[in-house]
Amino acid sequence: MKYSQLLLKTRRESGRDTESVNADLLTRANYVDQVMAGAYTYLPLGLRVLKKIENIIREEMNAAGGQELLMPVLQPAENWKKTSRWETLDDLFRFTSYYTKNEYVLGPTHEEIVTPLAKKYISSYKDLPLYLYQIQDKFRDEKRAKAGMLRGREFLMKDLYSFHATQADLDAYYEVQKQAYERIYDRAGIGDKTYVTFASGGSFSKYSHEFQTESASGEDLIYLCKKCKIAVNKEIINDQTTCPTCGKSDFDEIKAIEVGNIFKLGTKYSQPFDLTFVDEKDTKQPVIMGCYGIGLGRLMGTIVEVSHDERGIIWPKSVAPFQVVLVSLGDEKVQKEAEKLYKDMINRGVDVVWDDRDESAGTKLTDADLLGIPLRMVVSRKTLDNDSVELKLRSEEKSEMVRIDKLNAHVAESLARAK
Repeated sequence: MKYSQLLLKTRRESGRDTESVNADLLTRANYVDQVMAGAYTYLPLGLRVLKKIENIIREEMNAAGGQELLMPVLQPAENWKKTSRWETLDDLFRFTSYYTKNEYVLGPTHEEIVTPLAKKYISSYKDLPLYLYQIQDKFRDEKRAKAGMLRGREFLMKDLYSFHATQADLDAYYEVQKQAYERIYDRAGIGDKTYVTFASGGSFSKYSHEFQTESASGEDLIYLCKKCKIAVNKEIINDQTTCPTCGKSDFDEIKAIEVGNIFKLGTKYSQPFDLTFVDEKDTKQPVIMGCYGIGLGRLMGTIVEVSHDERGIIWPKSVAPFQVVLVSLGDEKVQKEAEKLYKDMINRGVDVVWDDRDESAGTKLTDADLLGIPLRMVVSRKTLDNDSVELKLRSEEKSEMVRIDKLNAHVAESLARAK
């Protein structure tokens, strides 16, 4: 990909609507465009990042036995009335069809759809367990959409639902998902700042678990155990004065962003829809459920919140839109040599973007920092006079001159060193 062919128009100044770091940098760097409060267009660079996050999540859900499907955003009101959430959930987008006069919901979540779906396939203990997930748009009527990608009215979310014959089977799979989530955050580059956090389990289990990423911009307060690095959410700290894992009560209070949650639903949704199975003794039993959610845009925004500097974004290489940005500075000779390097990297399978624009060196280098691509490669008259190019990792301050005949090995080594 070349910059000259890319939908790209960076901004130097923050906009009036950018009240958070992620909103500011993602907008200025042309990753997203705000349509209105709580709703964004993912521009080509932003969509590349989102798809890489999506692929990490999909790989982990598939490895945990999940089967991917896609359920409708548009949902009938009668399903929500069965679970009583039509009356009790205050962030539902509700509306009435102009033609049919039927009432509908734009789905903020999908328990009311997946449960009656599962009922069509589950009748015996032999049909269990079952794990279904989707990556789907969600809609919530937030009173105040804010913080960029962290709190929107329309957002992309992965939700997996598990169906079990016994509580023990749910408990075992719950641990499988907990470990899968930890791998997701490790792979997305924020695992060292993301903590398993005990939260309220509601009426059906003692605890649920959130995954909270330490950030000064976080809306949540968590209490992090100094010994085992397991956290407790503020909402239950008065009831849970010691760490549920190690029993210690020595906590650090930190601000954090919730980047995922897992929850044991029990029979909360299976009962209203009469989702049952016949066990080995030919006895009818309710199906036991769990749910596991991650907001993809929220995860993208969180990565920016914790991985940036005064110059711009610093993408982890696993989710960066490209691995290498090639910057050519100079005359036609420089451009021809840059094009040769660009084509060579493409032929070798390097995920590279070339800034071939007719812009000043200052503009190109500033944009490279703002966009946050892991490895910058600069070709100029000065570097070519030494048969070299300049390499610099976005996460490091120091650059190095590398001879062109040794470039391939140095690019591979630099990317291996990148976080």
